[in-house]
Amino acid sequence: MERRHLLAGSAAAAALAAPNLASAQPRIRWRMPGSFPKSLDTLYGTQERICRRVGEMTDGAFQILPFGPGEVMPALSVMDGVGSGTVECGYTSAYYYLGKDPALSIATCLPFGMSSRQLWSWLQEGGGRALLADVYRDQGVMAIPAGNTGAQMGGWFRREINTVGDLNGLKFRIAGHGGAVLQKLGVVAQQIPGPDLYPALERGVIDALEWVGPYDDEKLGFQRVARFYYAPGWWEYSPSIDLMIHPAAYEALPNHYKAILEAACTEAWHWMMARYDHLNPQALRRLVAQGTQLRVFSRDILSACYRAAQDLYAEIGSSNARFRRIHAEWDKYRVEEVQWFRLAEDTQANFLGLMAQQQQR
Repeated sequence: MERRHLLAGSAAAAALAAPNLASAQPRIRWRMPGSFPKSLDTLYGTQERICRRVGEMTDGAFQILPFGPGEVMPALSVMDGVGSGTVECGYTSAYYYLGKDPALSIATCLPFGMSSRQLWSWLQEGGGRALLADVYRDQGVMAIPAGNTGAQMGGWFRREINTVGDLNGLKFRIAGHGGAVLQKLGVVAQQIPGPDLYPALERGVIDALEWVGPYDDEKLGFQRVARFYYAPGWWEYSPSIDLMIHPAAYEALPNHYKAILEAACTEAWHWMMARYDHLNPQALRRLVAQGTQLRVFSRDILSACYRAAQDLYAEIGSSNARFRRIHAEWDKYRVEEVQWFRLAEDTQANFLGLMAQQQQR
């Protein structure tokens, strides 16, 4: 009996002495507007996932509320809202704002750039984040990579594109420097937010558009208003999406909250890629079954676009020293990575692709 009393007393004393971790942590509440429609359960779903994981890892003490485009601010104003301090953070892609600084596009992706694994390596191990920090700082934000779609498709076209000449006069919704590259080949490039894409294509305001890939494109219904679906999306081999944070809000966080944000964003980056890799093949089969015509850009078109991209980078670099410096580091890393992957992975991928074709016959 005495022993039971002693044990009970010890347990009570331990409970009184132990800190209440949930109540000991500062209670913080942020808002996170985003640039991606709520109907897209992977893009917007990743935004929601970051918010949920931060809450879970802090026992609900640090809460971030996600918002879709237009609920707090327009889709393409998220970085401005974070930079001004209107909101504490936002979920968006830096290349939407390259008109403010062309180097912002390097933070998301450049045409004919690196794969998702190569880009992650550059950002985390190759010094990419440090190189880009000043670019973000000039916009009043700091950024954590927090998502990647993996390789995207080349978009939906109302008519076939067989030659470089077919690009001339084409009204094409395309974001980032991909649009500037195509303008050199006669394309009329336009940047239109996600929610407005379907009606623009349906009404003929544009002749073609690119968005992400089969899973999201199917959800938005592009197959109903355009027949031809092209690959590859050479302008978005691995677009990175950022959690942008107002610096004052970030610095006010306890160090363990900062670490939790990093962990949640790293998890989000890889979760998004895994989900798209799982869902895109299934969606592509459905699209083809519904009559979508798959096409691949010709080697002539790809070569012309590649040359135009190199010309564009040289032009931008001639008037923007920081872009020239970051691009040089990015390109050096890209070339080394491509050679390694070409030897170690592409040879096997090509062989396995051939074997898979034979199995399906």
